[in-house]
Amino acid sequence: MKKYLLTPGPTELPPRVLLAMAHPIIHHRAPEFLPVLEQAREGLKWLFKTKNEVLILASSGTGAMEGAVTNFLSKGDKAIAVNSGKFGERWAQICKAYGVDADVINVEWGQAVEPGKIKDELKKQPDTKAVYLQATETSTGVVHPIKEIAKIVHDNSNALVVVDGITGVGVFELPMDEWGIDILLTGSQKALMLPPGLAFIGISDRAWKFAETSNLPKYYFNFSKELKNIVKNQTAYTPAISLITGLGESLKMMKEEGLENVYKRHAMLADATRNGVKAMGLKLYAPKSPSNSLTAVLSPEGIDSGKIISSLEKDFGIRVANGQDQAKGKIFRIAHMGYYDKSDILFALASLEIVLNKLGYRVEPGAGVGAAEKVLV
Repeated sequence: MKKYLLTPGPTELPPRVLLAMAHPIIHHRAPEFLPVLEQAREGLKWLFKTKNEVLILASSGTGAMEGAVTNFLSKGDKAIAVNSGKFGERWAQICKAYGVDADVINVEWGQAVEPGKIKDELKKQPDTKAVYLQATETSTGVVHPIKEIAKIVHDNSNALVVVDGITGVGVFELPMDEWGIDILLTGSQKALMLPPGLAFIGISDRAWKFAETSNLPKYYFNFSKELKNIVKNQTAYTPAISLITGLGESLKMMKEEGLENVYKRHAMLADATRNGVKAMGLKLYAPKSPSNSLTAVLSPEGIDSGKIISSLEKDFGIRVANGQDQAKGKIFRIAHMGYYDKSDILFALASLEIVLNKLGYRVEPGAGVGAAEKVLV
């Protein structure tokens, strides 16, 4: 049976990227690695829409999140962390681990943060050094209004705007310089169509000034050291050579498609998925502000979402994701970021119709597929 990966990371890998990573290994200090890294550097600036360097880390996205705290703040500094799901929790946990006083804005799962709440917190805490949040909260499928929030933060404070764009960069607009995002990060296994193992972080001039006074401990995730090396087409430590080679190919694919077309494709696939599941009588977990990265769907009453997930994999080879923590068993998450097209969505929806009927939830055959087709024509 063929296997189909529709989880929100890792995502499917294009054959071109796989072939690029299969090339014989080269030494990272050898001259032939210099153009490989240079190509990746320039492509990341293009993707992040920034004039500044985007650092490449051999880690998961969480490594970049940790570095986004340790490289810019000091012990006892005040920060704001938006907690709207499993990954919003992580910002607060990292701050706490390093002695940063994080004021947490708790948001109901499936809901986007109201920008006014951030403005209110900044008034209460005028010495806030950073505001941490997600572009998309991957655990719930909600997207936050980053452009509006960035303006509010800059208009009402000197705090840094720090955005976890792990399931946002390469999916929808997050122009770093234009919107005033001070720190933007992502991971390789999402829209960049690579295996897990790389994290990327863009840093504004404002944020680099914060780095000059940061006193939190740092060694491997020392961004100042990484910056000194990357401008020479090197990394501070041994890089993930094969992944960076694949990165060059994935960025080349995105450039060939055109970034605006990449965004349009993601929006189309997301719209088709949402229309399809709603036509089956299902409800979205984030109905008011759904992300184009993934669609989180509420399982029908009386059916554990784990049964839907296991049936999709057993009968059709499709792997989707369960909910996390309080949403486990209640939702399933279908990803459509990166290397996906119309046929992937239609196959997933057709398979879901069959599985739901098998589990006792009546769906008119073709209802979801038909609704999706109206978007995909």
